[in-house]
Amino acid sequence: MDASCRDWMSALPEELWDVPLTHLAIPGSHDAMSYCLDINSPLVRAESDFFRLLDGVFSCFTRPAIFRWATTQDKTIEEQLSMGIRYFDLRVAHKPNDSSSDLYFTHVIYTHVTVLETLESVAAWLEAHPKEIVILACSHFEGMDDKCHESFIWSLKKLFGSKLCPQKESALTLRSLWASGYQVILSYECQLAVRHQELWPPVPYWWANQRRAHGVMTYLDWHKDLGRPEGFFVSGLNLTADRYYITKNQKESLRTLTYSNWEYLRTWLEEQSPGSDAGSLNIIAGDFVGSLPLCSAVIALNQKLCRKNSRRMKKHY
Repeated sequence: MDASCRDWMSALPEELWDVPLTHLAIPGSHDAMSYCLDINSPLVRAESDFFRLLDGVFSCFTRPAIFRWATTQDKTIEEQLSMGIRYFDLRVAHKPNDSSSDLYFTHVIYTHVTVLETLESVAAWLEAHPKEIVILACSHFEGMDDKCHESFIWSLKKLFGSKLCPQKESALTLRSLWASGYQVILSYECQLAVRHQELWPPVPYWWANQRRAHGVMTYLDWHKDLGRPEGFFVSGLNLTADRYYITKNQKESLRTLTYSNWEYLRTWLEEQSPGSDAGSLNIIAGDFVGSLPLCSAVIALNQKLCRKNSRRMKKHY
């Protein structure tokens, strides 16, 4: 673990403290909670009936494959925080036929740990690192009705309290957030969110849905040419394999696929720049962020902003 990444936001040069967070390069974790999937849990409801039938009859074959390809991370959320991750893709759900109010995370199947116990760990970590800001992107919400949403939102408000940055906050810079004591930007992908000033709208995620690094890079470059969104947005470096490929490559996993493509992705990543320009990037998310040096590579991009500022100052004088 690179200790320099643990408090990287507070360690940024002072000249970047007044740069909007939407213009900084921020490391992100795709399907952040898939490190603790429960191989014996039900499939999420969104899966097709055919896949459910196949899993019901041949689970001894399907479950190991699901586990290999649905697992995108191998470090706990506290470890990811300490490695420098500041954006978390959190897919929340209520298990079918569960009489409790407990919520879990999902990626094809459900996690062992509950949502609230996980977010309690995040809150505790933030207490120990008061100048670090996190973006929690809650989405999917399988099996949740309005009552469940309202209960969950109330729990989030109670847990993070004054750390929650309201959507009306206009000055999203490190200096302004530190002054206000805000540490959590909570994105909530549901219509109910409009009733709550503490909840931010969904963060756009550029997902290539490609199996090879070349396909991912081509897709992201195409998006860059269209121009960047005004607020936060995520460029996903994560790879995706379809069911045909998984069936044909029984000994592979998402881990082996990611590792074999990493050097190509890293080369592309190191050529990128944060900032306000049309082709600049903001949040950059990937898989296996604890094993691959994504965090250090993304954080290092912010030095390009310092060089840009220096050139502007020289021109001014």
